[in-house]
Amino acid sequence: MRILLVLAHPLEDSFAAAVAKTAAETLVAGGHQVDLLDLYREDFDPRLSEAERRGYFDQPYDISAVENIVARLQAADGLMLVFPQWWFNFPAILKGFFDRVLAPGIAFVHDPAGGRIVPQLSNIRLFWALTTTGSPWWVVHLYMGNPVRRLLKRGIAAFCSKRLDFRMLTLYNMDRISEAGRLAHLARVRNALAVLSL
Repeated sequence: MRILLVLAHPLEDSFAAAVAKTAAETLVAGGHQVDLLDLYREDFDPRLSEAERRGYFDQPYDISAVENIVARLQAADGLMLVFPQWWFNFPAILKGFFDRVLAPGIAFVHDPAGGRIVPQLSNIRLFWALTTTGSPWWVVHLYMGNPVRRLLKRGIAAFCSKRLDFRMLTLYNMDRISEAGRLAHLARVRNALAVLSL
């Protein structure tokens, strides 16, 4: 399986980077191909341009500004996101990835009858998120309703592809967790990815 592994963290020595490295090594050891897209290191511009917004309903939609990344997404069988949750949401650079790359004609098409959008990422069979949050489990789930999971599963995965394997692995209390807790989470990531079938 070819995985597009998207990392969204500004620090090269972050825990998110360690998670991405662990994921990549585990996937490669399992016989998968990994294409690491480090949004910060590749200087991805998250801002939807005026031209992109004005042409959002044009057919075909102009993807020339992100053509290289679109090609990498279309060559993948799976999409794996690695990012921290800030303010119970995505880092801005990852939100920009969704806005600019999961575009009309790529991730979906507009129903000509004016109804729901139609998923187009039929090549993506696996969609995983490996994430961290500074809040404890109960705040994320009981107080906030786990907004990132809902947005990814119901709002992005369901509208861009059908019948895919969605999974989210989250490390809670990131700001207070011990080194042993971080290492245990990396082991959890390794174990989860080690059983992925080709």
